[in-house]
Amino acid sequence: MIVFSDLSALFCDIRHEVKDLFDRMDQAYETAAAGYGFVCSGCADNCCLTRFYHHTLIEFCYLHSGFADLAPERQASIRDEAAAVTAAVAKDEALGRMPHAMCPLNTGGRCVLYAYRPMICRLHGIPHTFVHPIQGKIFGPGCHEFDNRCGTAGGHPLDRTLFYREMARIEQRFRQRAGVTEKIKKTVAQMLAAAGERLS
Repeated sequence: MIVFSDLSALFCDIRHEVKDLFDRMDQAYETAAAGYGFVCSGCADNCCLTRFYHHTLIEFCYLHSGFADLAPERQASIRDEAAAVTAAVAKDEALGRMPHAMCPLNTGGRCVLYAYRPMICRLHGIPHTFVHPIQGKIFGPGCHEFDNRCGTAGGHPLDRTLFYREMARIEQRFRQRAGVTEKIKKTVAQMLAAAGERLS
């Protein structure tokens, strides 16, 4: 079992690298979105209702580093909501239904840990490209709301390649230092459910 408290001291050494990478992702996203004239707001099909999986130890640790700064009562409330969301999603999946549960960090339409949100929460929504080491250049479309508002007119897709590569380098280095080999495939709710610190 991997616990954030066991990794927090090691993560402090690279936290600034992760923050810098995420800040540059945010800036690149804003520039690309502005090129299309797209503003992510007022969407009925909120991204926070989408079941995103996150796969890196550094995303887990960065999210928990922000979570650890919340007041204990707020942490407890979020843990309870995360457990409820995790259970609801599992029930939908068991019944063959598409899960449609709000992320436990969304309160009143805003993310409680917005500054610490994972990578896909930062990059989702606009057209993008990245160079896959085997498949070559891959194009990804924008979300439904982007298509409704912007279609295919103007702008340039966000190139995620350098961000993916740098994230992989930081992840690999951190895992080696931490001695962690377990794979991760967790939603935000799963990351925060139960004790709030347990990864697996």
